[in-house]
Amino acid sequence: MNLEHKFCALGTEVTVTDGTIISGYASLFGKSDQGGDTVEKGAYGASLAKGRGVKMLWQHDPAQPIGVWDEVREDAMGLWVKGRLLTDVAKGREAASLIAAKAIDGLSIGYRTVKARKDDKGGRLLSELELWEVSLVTFPMLPDARVGAKGDDPAETAMREMAAAFEGARQMMARD
Repeated sequence: MNLEHKFCALGTEVTVTDGTIISGYASLFGKSDQGGDTVEKGAYGASLAKGRGVKMLWQHDPAQPIGVWDEVREDAMGLWVKGRLLTDVAKGREAASLIAAKAIDGLSIGYRTVKARKDDKGGRLLSELELWEVSLVTFPMLPDARVGAKGDDPAETAMREMAAAFEGARQMMARD
């Protein structure tokens, strides 16, 4: 079995409440990541329907669980997660501190591809994925998957999202 990782810098930032509750988007539908993959709406449905627990890891390291995802679901935008950092675990405390300081702000998924096809640009359109884990990471593959602190201003968040989208488009145009 080949487990893949899709790093997603959350465009709608992950929110931290009380220093331990985090929520946000781990994957966004229709957005191409830096590897050329695009997750399609409904890609997680079959996996989530199985009720299998999705792990919360630190940097995709299976030896470093740092919390639990209490809610993992698809909505119109993507894969939304909500969970608790376990501050009784050293890495959980570290993650809470790093998120609060905005030193860590990325989420990434670990999955196995069940169904995919090539798009017209040579990338993959991922239509069914078996989700294994969602990690807090330093460098997400999808620049729109980010974590933020409770006090973040929604207007500032929206401006950061637009700036990131424009920067991504500028970089793509520069490559062409």
